[in-house]
Amino acid sequence: MKDARKHIESIYSAAIRAVDPASAVESHVMVQGGELVLMSSGTEQQRIDLESFDKIFVVGAGKATSPMAAAVEKLLGSRISSGAICVKYGYGQDLSRISLCEAAHPIPDEKGESGARMIIDILKQAGKNDLVLSLISGGGSALLPLPPDGISLEEKRRTTDLLLKSGASIHEMNAVRKHLSMIKGGNMAVAAYPATVINLMISDVVGDDMDVIASGPFVPDNSRFSDAAAILEKYSLTEKVPGTVMEYILSGVNGAVRENPGADHPAFSGITNMIVASNIQALQAAKSEADRLGYNTMILSSMIEGETADAAMWHTRVAREVRMSGNPVKAPACIISGGETTVTIKGDGLGGRNMEFALCSAMYIEGTDGIYAASVGTDGTDGPTDAAGAVADSDTVRRAADMGIDTLAYANNNDSYNFFKRLGDLVITGPTNTNVMDVRIMLIT
Repeated sequence: MKDARKHIESIYSAAIRAVDPASAVESHVMVQGGELVLMSSGTEQQRIDLESFDKIFVVGAGKATSPMAAAVEKLLGSRISSGAICVKYGYGQDLSRISLCEAAHPIPDEKGESGARMIIDILKQAGKNDLVLSLISGGGSALLPLPPDGISLEEKRRTTDLLLKSGASIHEMNAVRKHLSMIKGGNMAVAAYPATVINLMISDVVGDDMDVIASGPFVPDNSRFSDAAAILEKYSLTEKVPGTVMEYILSGVNGAVRENPGADHPAFSGITNMIVASNIQALQAAKSEADRLGYNTMILSSMIEGETADAAMWHTRVAREVRMSGNPVKAPACIISGGETTVTIKGDGLGGRNMEFALCSAMYIEGTDGIYAASVGTDGTDGPTDAAGAVADSDTVRRAADMGIDTLAYANNNDSYNFFKRLGDLVITGPTNTNVMDVRIMLIT
């Protein structure tokens, strides 16, 4: 058991190291002879003459944006005229030429709104002979709250909280948030126009859809007000969100509020979008480490989404199949997956989707020896807690019972954090300063 748990730690640590934000920037951007060279998979994609620009501005937001900014400062140094980024509390680091704002995530606060206004002010200074480097990573939606006139930050906070508890996917959440913002859904591109923009992104969304990463501030919006209205209706939120929010969205549906800019807007003609790190890279590194440890390893998918309990059920079914028949791989085996599931909150406990996955898995594998289940957020936080995730095994439910803990009661109350805290099975990494969704690991010994 001790070896299996050490192996799980080694595997998810390898995954996190593989998506280090500074390394991701350095592997995709370099300076050669006064030119900025953009690389992808080791192949040169574009060269930009730095001497042709009057000023260079750096902006961005997200949990991984601080080390990205440090890498850009190292790369461009005194060429940077000014800049500003917004990161989650505790995710900052010292920067010399770029201003740093720390703000709340996942529920936005006044610091985030102040940081968003500072970034917009910088972008409005950029002219046609200037270059903007944008550094975007997961969490940027919450960290750049700038609601339209008539909607208060508190009303946006309330709407965000309802969406988080509803079970809506990140694609659905951001479709709504983009239509309650003056900065998301391509509006930062409009503010920067006609400057040249290089938008570097670390993806935290299933499918790496660029318009969904941090709600796509520099990417054309593929959603409309009608989509936002349909999502609120789907999750029975039309009567729960503040009235001003619903009125604004319906005004957009009726054409009284303009849609976010689409691909035909001239602001996007001078923008280069590039993903520099994503979930599949983390999974591939995890696989390499599991292979090294002697497991027969397979990656199921980097695109797992849906209800966390459902994901736990079929992950554990695969693990039990390995135990019984040696399919799809023979034991000792390691099954790895990524993506981002959702939890429809029904209780008032403390937890997150990764700990919820581990708790559900514990009940599904109870009594089946030699199966271990772990789920870890690559950003180092799972829900509003200090844990990144948790580890369970086929003995977890029995150990809980011996301690007088009712596993099902904790599960029904969505109180996975306190369940695993009592058992000593939380995974606590601290802030990792990266964010490419989650890594799930099933070990079958």
